[in-house]
Amino acid sequence: MYPQPRRRTTHAYGTPKNLLVYDRWGAYGRPIVLLHGLLSDRTMWWPVAADLGDSCTAIAVDLPGHGDSAPREHYHLDQLTHDLAMMISRLDLRRAPILVAHAEATMIAETFADHYATHAVLGVGTTAVTGDDLAAVPEPYRQFAVPREDRGLRAAYLESLTWPPARTRTSTPAPARVHAGETPQPHLGADRFPHLRDPCAFAEMLRSLR
Repeated sequence: MYPQPRRRTTHAYGTPKNLLVYDRWGAYGRPIVLLHGLLSDRTMWWPVAADLGDSCTAIAVDLPGHGDSAPREHYHLDQLTHDLAMMISRLDLRRAPILVAHAEATMIAETFADHYATHAVLGVGTTAVTGDDLAAVPEPYRQFAVPREDRGLRAAYLESLTWPPARTRTSTPAPARVHAGETPQPHLGADRFPHLRDPCAFAEMLRSLR
């Protein structure tokens, strides 16, 4: 038997000062860009992305200062969305992406969609983490749900994300805005980690947005 190619590949974009690291699954179908919340990293999307990779192109990105992406002196919202757009433009995706954002990253996804071609935006887990949230996550996936402690990084992001620049739509059509609690699958609910509680069901819901 011939060895199977790796389903997940890791890549880097940018210079050492603005480096963005991301994982990629699949090469066909609607691209889905996965953004983690503050103090987490791209690994929180691995269970969902592994399921999506057979029918979509899944991209899980480390935001600046998280995971393997370079930290910055400032985390301005307009710069974050610009760098994300430049990274996506180099991927030769050919179709407008679905942006799936966890918690605070939803503002980044919404701002991106205001300025760049976007098929849909899905916001997930907009409340603070509680013990009940973690208890609802199956044990094998719980490791992806625990954020690291870094008050300085959180404060630096929230200073920018709390006061976004004025949002002006371009001439591109407005993408669909969806929130996990509004999907037809009630078991996904509005909890903090629907994508880890049932990765297969969450992946199927994302495929339905194509």
